[in-house]
Amino acid sequence: MGEASGGDPGTGAPDPGRDRWRETTRARALSSSAERRERFETSSGIELRDLYTPADVAGLDEDRDLGRPGEYPFTRGVQATMYRGRLWTMRQYAGFATAEETNRRFRYLLEQGQTGLSVAFDLPTQMGFDSDAPLAEGEVGRVGVPVCSLADMETLFAGIPLGEVSTSMTINATAAILLAMYVVAAEKGGVPRDRVAGTTQNDILKEYIARGTYVFPPRPSMRLVTDVFEFCARELPRWNTISISGYHMREAGATAAQELAFTMADAVAYVEAAVARGLDVDEFAGRLSFFFGAWSELFEEVAKFRAARRLWARIMKERFGAKDPRSMTCRFHVQTAGSSLTAQSIDNNVVRTAVQALGAILGGAQSLHTNSRDEALALPTEESVRLALRTQQILAHESGVADTPDPLAGSYLVESLTDELEAAARGLLAEIDDLGGTLSAIEAGFQQRQIQEAAYRYQRAVEAGSRVVVGVNRFRDEQVATPRLQRIDPEGERRQVESVRRVRSGRDPSAWERGLRAIDLAARGGDNLLPPIVEAVRAYATVGEITDVLRGAWGEHRETVTV
Repeated sequence: MGEASGGDPGTGAPDPGRDRWRETTRARALSSSAERRERFETSSGIELRDLYTPADVAGLDEDRDLGRPGEYPFTRGVQATMYRGRLWTMRQYAGFATAEETNRRFRYLLEQGQTGLSVAFDLPTQMGFDSDAPLAEGEVGRVGVPVCSLADMETLFAGIPLGEVSTSMTINATAAILLAMYVVAAEKGGVPRDRVAGTTQNDILKEYIARGTYVFPPRPSMRLVTDVFEFCARELPRWNTISISGYHMREAGATAAQELAFTMADAVAYVEAAVARGLDVDEFAGRLSFFFGAWSELFEEVAKFRAARRLWARIMKERFGAKDPRSMTCRFHVQTAGSSLTAQSIDNNVVRTAVQALGAILGGAQSLHTNSRDEALALPTEESVRLALRTQQILAHESGVADTPDPLAGSYLVESLTDELEAAARGLLAEIDDLGGTLSAIEAGFQQRQIQEAAYRYQRAVEAGSRVVVGVNRFRDEQVATPRLQRIDPEGERRQVESVRRVRSGRDPSAWERGLRAIDLAARGGDNLLPPIVEAVRAYATVGEITDVLRGAWGEHRETVTV
């Protein structure tokens, strides 16, 4: 439901020249050799025509639908000069073992030319548990870095100039706590709040849809997100308060059209919540950011990114009455598709990642993470993450694709796909509105069912062989060698547990108690939670302790099974 059909994709708009070609040149070719498939279509079910011509973009109005780079509706990019002025931020995602080891990886990546940091937190930190909690056993430092207290945050960024480097943090349920730790760590390093730059993912709605690292029920979680908006509007002018994430929905199996629609639906819900709080849309909307995946279907991905900018600009202007152009800009980070990586023949992943990164750049991303070739087997080694970064650098400096904004503008195919993806997304958004909005649709399981069905269709196609995955269901290599893999030192968990216990024994108990009591009062009342969380963090209260206070006030979310 809601996917694009493209009107009559087999023929396209009327075009006498195309009709003549079909009846003569194409007919002769088909009489001697059939096409590879009966139907060519994108992941979103948009059927691809046999030939695209000017007739397919005859309804395109340049001012209304494209504009110029840096101008409404931002289809062609959010900056006037795009990469001619400044390249995208090369932001490799990293985090593992302990804060000390992750700090070494950060410094290595910066030495290799990375231009921004991106922090992966371990599952206990994401779920609001300290490293010594019984439920954390065996998970500490496995898929990210454990950060329990301000002491860990200080170690994580030791020697890194936080006033010069921006940091993205993939954290959601506990985002407010980790943001508070980052702010206090920066202040202790002499960096004032107006110079602190970066992004907290802080997108709790997609956790209920696709990822599952939620803690609190949806409505108090939305209140916490809005508290971050309000606090940052006052205190952190350079901080992106949220990264509204389609990436995880795409990784769960969503099509490009679903990723676009469900991301925008979540964004609408966040804006509505902030406006209901009494915030002026132009006060906070300029600091909203987005996070998309990039898959290997190059032209659909480029069109998706272009459609995202245009759709968001129109939503903000028409639905929310935004006046400031910055409020209408869809600025986004892109990560290449982790779930497209294969454990078989891992060198193929280098090529997949290069194609996906190319799509992100042609689509106008503001920052980019390129996955490493060995990530289907383990966290990446230093060598493989360097190669992933070099992929970005080669695209930036050797390919020429960064030398003019929106280089595929005017392509009959790309412009048609941009229109069709926007139309498909609008159809899904209308269905969500009919269900009562994003939260109601989530509670009804609408987005979850759509993604599950798309994932099932994709897997069936792979198993049937109609969708080729090189090295998996076709073109398998007979001999495959497993490279050296990144191993997590099991002693790291023991050291981390000892560290958090030392922090607890060495802090001021009265300041710690005051901080947690203030958080409890704010959670049960209506005050913004960020100021008391900042003070509790300053007193070395831990992620688990602060989360437990909020659990006591709000309870925990239990997933509703959808069928």
